[in-house]
Amino acid sequence: MTKNILVLCTGNSCRSQIMHGYLQQMLGNKAMVYSAGIETHGVNPRAVAIMQEDGIDISKHTSNHVNEYRDIVFDYIITVCDHAQEHCPYIPGNALRLHHNFPDPAKAKGTEETIMQQFRDVREMIKGYAGAFVEAYFSGSGS
Repeated sequence: MTKNILVLCTGNSCRSQIMHGYLQQMLGNKAMVYSAGIETHGVNPRAVAIMQEDGIDISKHTSNHVNEYRDIVFDYIITVCDHAQEHCPYIPGNALRLHHNFPDPAKAKGTEETIMQQFRDVREMIKGYAGAFVEAYFSGSGS
């Protein structure tokens, strides 16, 4: 049976979009991946660019509010920033809730190259976490 995964962040613009892209690629038809924010800030163009560098196209993703998914029963809810974990509205159900606070690359300062490097660094952290999540929850006989 296909699992439903919600990736939640503050603005659904960078970290949750990156995680969404990797989980979707890694899990294929094993899961429906959704990403949302407790606010919507639009998909960050730098997030789109650094995912394109890694061969994943998130340019068609939209920035969604968590309330848009209130009728979906989730198996997993992954918060990718402390703010979203602390301010997330109640989501009913028995979803396994996981949390990892990734740095926000949208707050990076400096030259364009410095900012893009911070986006790449966060992308690699998220990619590693996504791979570990898939390994832990989808690789055994229980998936």
